[in-house]
This record gives sequence, C-alpha cells and structure tokens, in this order.
Amino acid sequence: MQLGVIGLGRMGGNITRRLARGGHSCVVYDRDPAAVSGLAGVGAAGASSLEDLVRQLQAPRHVWVMLPEGGPTEETITALAALLARGDTIIDGGNSFYRDDIRRAGELDAKGLGYIDVGTSGGVWGLERGFCMMVGGSPAAVQAIDPILKTLAPGEGQIPRTRRAAGADPRVEQGYMHTGPVGSGHFVKMIHNGIEYGLMQAYAEGFDILANKASGALPEAERFELNVPDIAEVWRRGSVITSWLLDLSAQALAGDAKLDAFTGDVADSGEGRWTIEAALEEAAPVPVLAAAVFARFRSRESHTFGEKLLSAMRFGFGGHVEPAAKA
Repeated sequence: MQLGVIGLGRMGGNITRRLARGGHSCVVYDRDPAAVSGLAGVGAAGASSLEDLVRQLQAPRHVWVMLPEGGPTEETITALAALLARGDTIIDGGNSFYRDDIRRAGELDAKGLGYIDVGTSGGVWGLERGFCMMVGGSPAAVQAIDPILKTLAPGEGQIPRTRRAAGADPRVEQGYMHTGPVGSGHFVKMIHNGIEYGLMQAYAEGFDILANKASGALPEAERFELNVPDIAEVWRRGSVITSWLLDLSAQALAGDAKLDAFTGDVADSGEGRWTIEAALEEAAPVPVLAAAVFARFRSRESHTFGEKLLSAMRFGFGGHVEPAAKA
C-alpha cells in the first residue's frame, strides 16, 4: 500500500522504515532535508514539499502526519486540506488532543476528505518491537488502511493469549484496535499516557526509598547499602511488578548506578494534564495519576534519585532527552 508520511523524527522515521520492510511504498517529507535523504536507503521516495508529496501519491491518497501536537500538526493538516482531493484521507498519528480531532474531522468532511486519529505507542523501539495503535475513525476508513496498521503493529508474539469472548476483534491480539469514531483513538492513548505517568512515578518513588536507605539520618543498624541495579534486575525475573518500564530502569541503572547523567528535571507531554481534565469532567477519582503529574511539576525545582529514574525511563522508551546534568 502507498502512504505519505510527514514528520520523520524518532517515531515517524521508524514508521517509514517498518512499512518499507513490510513491502509498502512510502513518500516522505520533513522540513529537514537530511531526514528525508536519510530514508532513501530504505526505498522511501523523498518529497521536497507538501505539494511534491501530494503529487507523488496515487488517488485515493493516504497521508500520515507524525508531528508534535498543536501548531505543527494544525498548520500541516490545514495546508494538506488545500492540496488533497475528495476521497483522500489524513491520518494523525501524533499525540493530538482528541477534541481537536473531532473538530478537524468535521472541517475535512465538509471538503470530502477523510480523517483518522491514531494513538501510537512504541517510542524509539517501535521499529523492532512494533507500534501499539488505538485507531479512531469510521469503520470503512479504518479498514482501508488495515494493511498499514497490520504491518506497523507488533503482532501476537510470545504473549500468552487471554480467554476472550467468541467473535472478539482479532486485531486486538495483533496490537492494534479500532476504538470507535474520530477522537476515540487519541482519547484512549491519552489515558494510556496518564497511566504511564502513574506507573513510572511508583517505580521512581520505590527506588528512591531504596537508594536512600543508607542515609545518615537513620539509626546505624537500619542503614543498608543496597545494590539498586541488582534489585532492579532481580525484580525483572518472576516478580509481580515486572514490566517493560522496569526493564528500562534496570538497563539505565546497570550503566549508571547513581544516574549522574540525569538531572531529574522531568517534562510532561500534555497528555497527563488532559487525562486529569477528563477525570474532572467525569468526576472520576484519580489520585495516583494526579499526583504523578504534579510530581513532574515539582521535579523542575529540585531533583531526587527517583526523578532521575523517571528521566532515564523516558530516554529508554522514547529517546526523550532532559536538560543535561550540571558539572
């Protein structure tokens, strides 16, 4: 299947590479010419502009936008809407706010253009592991890009199967799903990221306690010089708190036991905040998720070992680079 891809950063580039490996044809564009030329080796056709990208695509065109939420995505979709023709479809695979999706879909529908929102999880590891995707849009529009989604998804792999009801959507076991109408994909991904904040904060706080058990403020007999990297490693094997985030923590600690390379100044993408807003609208109690968001705000004032671990995990799964530690 042919697909246009706009935005060739950490995830957009790997989406293109994975699709090329799967036999799909991609036309790519990025404002950085080096990012475009860097994908020539995988067989992607480079475009010098949005106009050039649209010219190289065959109708009905499908264009995947993988840009930061807000202005960059909004401006690109607006420009594309003026270039595409009736029957073409724009796919937003970034982290847009779901209400923006609903608005855009209405505007594009008036022009005869389709719109799909894809909540995409997988970070910098998506090329090899695959991307977990939550897809919002009409059934027909989502079905039309199923070959793309199936290639990008992780597949069933070695994960044990759950006893699911007869007739359950088989795509879910492959790592992607049609969540419902436009906006629902990014809404589900938004909650996914809110949960991610909470899980990361729990690990960070627990390891912070372990790292400080040798504190001089404690009775001498209760001070333990604990091997934190080894604790992370042993927990990976058979414990009930094993996870990919724990794997990333163990990897970071093995290379830098005190996490001196990280400041602990932890950014938030915005989806954590949106999750809390949704909870307020629904009167849903989310004390853990709310605390995790506020902990990131506090991290910008002073830094604990736990906050350095948050930075290490974000770098591990998403390649996110926090401000460098001061010498």
